[in-house]
Amino acid sequence: MQELLIPLSITDYLDAAWFFDWFVNNASYLFVFVFMMIESSFIPFPSEVVVPPAAYLAVQRGDMNIFVVILVATAGALAGALINYLLSWLIGRPIVYAFADSRLGHACLIDRAKVEKAERYFDEHGAASTFIGRLIPAVRQLISIPAGLSRMNLGVFCLYTALGAGVWNGILALLGWWLAQHVSLDQLYEAVEKYNTYLTWAGLGILALCIVYIAWNAFRKKGKEASK
Repeated sequence: MQELLIPLSITDYLDAAWFFDWFVNNASYLFVFVFMMIESSFIPFPSEVVVPPAAYLAVQRGDMNIFVVILVATAGALAGALINYLLSWLIGRPIVYAFADSRLGHACLIDRAKVEKAERYFDEHGAASTFIGRLIPAVRQLISIPAGLSRMNLGVFCLYTALGAGVWNGILALLGWWLAQHVSLDQLYEAVEKYNTYLTWAGLGILALCIVYIAWNAFRKKGKEASK
């Protein structure tokens, strides 16, 4: 039985290379869920060091299924998003901004400017922002906060969040699948780091398509109303 390696401190979690090796040695559906839940909450954590290696191992070792990895990662992301949503719903805007201004908030890579950006994005795009926002770096983890502050319908929030997280996790898993065909395990971390920029561009590309669709749909509705 493989020995379970335990991180020594919280700083180990923040060392992406150390965590990547740890995760490869201990990967399981449970850890995919837990760390994606952490990534989707207000604790800073990169999804890129969870889903791609899990998908890679699913292809290479066969002890996990890549489609189940995507489902479990999406469930974890939804659970983390619900933490932000419910906390924002319960404590309200003044306390959210007080946390953003605090040292603890800054330690979690949250500040007033980021929260304000997420709120503006939510105001501009409405409910769809919980889907689109999951594809945007620096907005992904925070878009649940304005949704909770505005008391967005919980069912709608869960639907859009799950769809957005599912798309993003699918992109990450596809990278892991592709790397399983081309690189060895000892080259995996460097390869994920190399293609991380492309992941961002893929997310932004999907974002652009979504915005074009939303704008086109709104224009079409206005055209129909004007013709009546």
